[in-house]
Amino acid sequence: QVQLVESGGGLVQAGGSLRLSCAASGRIFVSYVLGWFRQAPGKEREFVAAIRWSDGFAYYEDSVKGRFTISRDNAKNTVYLQMNSLKPEDTAVYYCAAALNHPSRAISYYSRGGAFDDWGQGTQVTVSS
Repeated sequence: QVQLVESGGGLVQAGGSLRLSCAASGRIFVSYVLGWFRQAPGKEREFVAAIRWSDGFAYYEDSVKGRFTISRDNAKNTVYLQMNSLKPEDTAVYYCAAALNHPSRAISYYSRGGAFDDWGQGTQVTVSS
């Protein structure tokens, strides 16, 4: 089991930037996939981005492509989500999640919340217009 703690959320104006961090306690094996999801009030949780720990290969939800970047620091056991050109519709609680990767699965498989085993507590991101 992996414990995940998110940080970096806050209030920002539209067009601004934030960087979220997710620190993992316990060892992250190269066979892991780390992901970011978000949930806005009254809406279902949705996928944002995922990264394969072994090689850094990333996958994004269409609405964040070109604006968000997911990355990882192996030495710090931390995954980041750099969010630029933020929009009010990006307002949500952002969650980090971890899952063991199955080599036969494409990374797009991890756009499903059910694919992940461990979740953080979330961090609030609010974008004002």
